[in-house]
Amino acid sequence: MNKAITDGLVLMPPAFSSDLSLWSREDGTPGSASYNGAPDAAFVPADQDFGGCLEILKTEATQRVRAYGETPILPGCYLRVTARVKAVAGTLPSVRIAAYAGGAGGAEVTGLTATGPSVALTAYGEVVEVSAIVGTGARIGVDMQWTPQALYGHFGIDLTGASGGLIRIDDIAIEDVTSVFHRDLMDWVDVTDFGAIGDGVANDRDAFLAADAAAQGRSVLVPAGTYKLDGSVTMTTPVRFEGTVQMGNASDRFILQRNFDFPSYFEAFGDEEVAFRKAFQALLNFTDHESLDLGGRRIELTGPVDMAAALAGADTFEIRRVIRNGQFNVVPGANWDTDEFTSVASYGVGDPLRLTNVANVANIPVGSLVEGAGVGREVYVRAKNIGAGTIDLSQPLFGPAASQTYTFKRFKYVLDFSGFSKFSKFHITDVEFQCNGAASGIMLAPDGNKFHLRDCFMTKPKDRGVTSIGQGCQDLQIDRCQFTSDEQSLPATDRMSRGFNVNANDAKIRDNRFQRFGTTMILKGNGHLIVGNHWFQGDNEADSPRLAGCVFTETNLKSVITGNYIDNSFIEWTNEHDATPDFNAEFSFGGLTVTGNIFTVNDAAPWFSWIVIKPFGTGHFLQGLSVTGNTFKSLNGTTDRVERVDDSIAPLEFSLTRNVEFSANTFNGIGQNTINPVTLEFNQAGASPSWLLDVSGYLPFGGWAREVTGLVAEGPIRNAGNAPVYTMPYVTTLEGTGNNFVRVSWSEPVYGRVHITARVDRPI
Repeated sequence: MNKAITDGLVLMPPAFSSDLSLWSREDGTPGSASYNGAPDAAFVPADQDFGGCLEILKTEATQRVRAYGETPILPGCYLRVTARVKAVAGTLPSVRIAAYAGGAGGAEVTGLTATGPSVALTAYGEVVEVSAIVGTGARIGVDMQWTPQALYGHFGIDLTGASGGLIRIDDIAIEDVTSVFHRDLMDWVDVTDFGAIGDGVANDRDAFLAADAAAQGRSVLVPAGTYKLDGSVTMTTPVRFEGTVQMGNASDRFILQRNFDFPSYFEAFGDEEVAFRKAFQALLNFTDHESLDLGGRRIELTGPVDMAAALAGADTFEIRRVIRNGQFNVVPGANWDTDEFTSVASYGVGDPLRLTNVANVANIPVGSLVEGAGVGREVYVRAKNIGAGTIDLSQPLFGPAASQTYTFKRFKYVLDFSGFSKFSKFHITDVEFQCNGAASGIMLAPDGNKFHLRDCFMTKPKDRGVTSIGQGCQDLQIDRCQFTSDEQSLPATDRMSRGFNVNANDAKIRDNRFQRFGTTMILKGNGHLIVGNHWFQGDNEADSPRLAGCVFTETNLKSVITGNYIDNSFIEWTNEHDATPDFNAEFSFGGLTVTGNIFTVNDAAPWFSWIVIKPFGTGHFLQGLSVTGNTFKSLNGTTDRVERVDDSIAPLEFSLTRNVEFSANTFNGIGQNTINPVTLEFNQAGASPSWLLDVSGYLPFGGWAREVTGLVAEGPIRNAGNAPVYTMPYVTTLEGTGNNFVRVSWSEPVYGRVHITARVDRPI
């Protein structure tokens, strides 16, 4: 590279023969004194060594010779200034290259090296050459390093030492020697050529920006060193790092526009955690990229990542962004320890999502799990008001005392989004969370929608896989992921972990595998699609209890469980997130479709069931349930029934059951099939006017026999005299002590065989 050739820059100062008025005896700035007509200077036209030259009688302590012309100084360009001199008579001085550094508006740029090495003249008539290299980079061989603020120079020489000597000076030469430092046709620029120091102290931001601006299609090289950047920096060209950068403030952004990926940020910062935080910060604060590729890298984390810290000055983000292709690996340590607090607080059903009069509310972190009497599963601190002494809850409480002690547990998560007020349209794909039993996985923001986890692995979370502390799970999607518990070796009853929870509506949970959690999923809201998953929660214990795998906490679900493999766990349906759990002119348990699933259990107690309804208040009933086309199978023991009511708090009201279908299922190793409507064959051996028919075992959840929709005689119905009877019988339902028998009444004592279709429900 030679700027005089490629860009036509004029570097050479004028020859002395042109006019001595072009040469200053001061600093070369306009208005400074020249050598024209000076008594101590003259032009010599025919020196035997130099041809035309300037002859000076040294009369000043430092005799200056400066060109009035302004020689440009460009970042990345290096100039060699050369002068040849000889002593003619008198004392012998020293000589050096010297210059005035000019900046914007002609002002001098101070604090720079403005002179080159000094050379002493030792003999008369001996030609001595002095030179110095000036440039913006701190490179070996650069005598005068100038910052990018220096735009030009007035170049010449200084004569120092004793005065009285007569000196002749050849024309001063300036040449571009950039090629000494760089190969010709180089495809990169070096930030140090633009003034970067790389000592970790000086602010190198301007040098980075200048190098980026000068690259013009080439890449930028950051050589070895530590480069402090005070202020945000956007690099629009590819950057190659041999050294590292550090930002002056956490809010300062470093954006690699052309090589935006985690490996580049790791090279830039040299620390995996810092690199990820800065890369994610750039992802949210720059619009040119919608995804951050981790490049298949494993990121070692020693503590939780506060994802909201990336968005300075705001707490809401709703533009699609993606993290993909890598692994987070938790390094165990104290940073992951659960924080636990207890506090007395008040609760009232008139404000069901708030605790009031909370003692020491300032100590309780947002995102804490709330535990205490009358608190349902997966209730979290969504927000707090220190001044008011209140805590906002993710769900209502079903039955606490007006004032009582609560426990608050704050688990630590690999990626923690709780600092946002709202965060939407975020995707994580092809990423593994190696929690190593030390950390939980992901905490969602208090509000937001369309958080999507796809083709990911959640491996050994300590407490939780994915946690929602509010409505940030609206339209949550978890697809083709593998969740593996850290509690696999424990008996099922000793496990405390959760795969994930949902508070809002319309979750899509599809084609995932969940392995031996305490509970796989806890879902409030409705409109959920649970499709094609396999979750299993068995253990190595014989005849041991099994726990709920899928828990619904809203009565009217409008949800589907289809095509899943439900293994050694059960579906539990409650209303534990209701501040007034007794039925009160509302939708009761209904709106659930369970179809085409595989249900299995091994070595379980006989009373185990796969579908359990547990009312937390009185007066509730079934008002829409479809269980069709499923396969139920019990291995190494017989299970009594596939469904039951847990009435430990309250029973179901069977007199109101409606729209229930239990059909086309297969039962293996099950003591009693469940069918509704059920068609059964009854044989009456002796003549009787009243046949009491037992349909109770087949009716779902031990419900009542509320309707008979069909009665067909097979063969003749005969009286005691063996004569056929053609009169029409009538039926009555709700017979027997349990209201689960059907009575067929005839006009006279008869015997024979009938097929009767009975239902546990009515359509309206």
